[in-house]
Amino acid sequence: MKSRIFLAVLYFYALFFSVCRTVRFPNDWAMAHWLMDYHSGIIKRGLAGEIFGFLFTKTELNITIVSAVVLVVLYLAVLMIALKESFRKKIQPLAVLFYLTFFISQYVVFSAHLIGYLDHLIFLMAILTVFLIRKKKVFIASLIAGLSVFIHEISFFLLIPVSVFALILSEIQAREFSLKKLMEGMMVRKMFIFLMLPVASLVSVFYLQEYHLRLNHSQIFSSLKDSGFISESAADSVASGFTKSFAYQWEAQNPHFFQRILMSTCTVFYGIPIAFMLLIIFKIFNLRKNLTLFFATVFICLCPLFLHAIAYDTYRIWTFPLMIVFLLFWILNSSETESLNFEKFPKSEFIIFIISLLLMVFTPLHLFDNEVENVSFFNKMIVLLQIIFITLFGVKKISDLKKPEIK
Repeated sequence: MKSRIFLAVLYFYALFFSVCRTVRFPNDWAMAHWLMDYHSGIIKRGLAGEIFGFLFTKTELNITIVSAVVLVVLYLAVLMIALKESFRKKIQPLAVLFYLTFFISQYVVFSAHLIGYLDHLIFLMAILTVFLIRKKKVFIASLIAGLSVFIHEISFFLLIPVSVFALILSEIQAREFSLKKLMEGMMVRKMFIFLMLPVASLVSVFYLQEYHLRLNHSQIFSSLKDSGFISESAADSVASGFTKSFAYQWEAQNPHFFQRILMSTCTVFYGIPIAFMLLIIFKIFNLRKNLTLFFATVFICLCPLFLHAIAYDTYRIWTFPLMIVFLLFWILNSSETESLNFEKFPKSEFIIFIISLLLMVFTPLHLFDNEVENVSFFNKMIVLLQIIFITLFGVKKISDLKKPEIK
């Protein structure tokens, strides 16, 4: 029980620190998305606003409350998953380093900054979808995945790949994972059942956006301006985003694809923590014995980076793999996956852990709307030293404890 409380406090402290760095109220751009609905025709990203408008009056206060609730529920979900998976088997020091890296990562930092964005809703739906797949409720999971595309089309890069991975490991034991197994009739049927609705949703959204969009820029701009709490610049930006075709976005952004992935500052500052978390997965689950499974894990983790071909917000997109790798660890750890027990505290990994923390905490944050970080350099240094020393001495003491009995 003491070890459970210790990790709960440690994880919460790391999460709280990251949130405090950038937390704010939803900006106009985020709130404008909650105002978009199907009142004047079917549009992409309109489902969240349609449901919101059905349940509540579309006021600035209500949007702020709903945005905060969505974000808090997401934080509670990842905290519960982290605690449960930390104690699913014998306590692993590497697992603790993995979860601390996530809670201090740029994903959590940016999630607080981007409160109100539909990304958070998509990741909540991803968690629910994976949970339902593990409970063998594939059709319901497919329905949720299909609806997620109408909330935001990025779900096809965030929710769908990780859900397919969960589906595969719910049917195939990890040690038997292979391309040959994926081609077997039963597995193909399961994947078809799951992918049927989200693929149909994506095709529908694409077709409507490209060929049957009824709204134009001026209509959306005027509607958002008439709300009384959306600025002119935000209204113009959102109106442009909702009326530009996918083909236009592809032509405008895909020339920058490789530069954003291979030659941006994010390649180092975000890439090293992501690589460290993948290294922990490789070691804990002994994926040396199944490189096909490891390469599949890496590919799914990096799937969100394909968004660079159609979107320009590089820093936001680079945070997505951090959440995806968190979900991948959950899936692997809760599946029948071979895992190794590391009796000694992992010194070399702890050094990489410290390097990752330094990169995540002290590299400049490129925040939106000319915002600056809320926590000073000195305070960040104090908190970081606390987390490092608590982790070093606390985790070493509990690393040999067995899983607590659940009464």
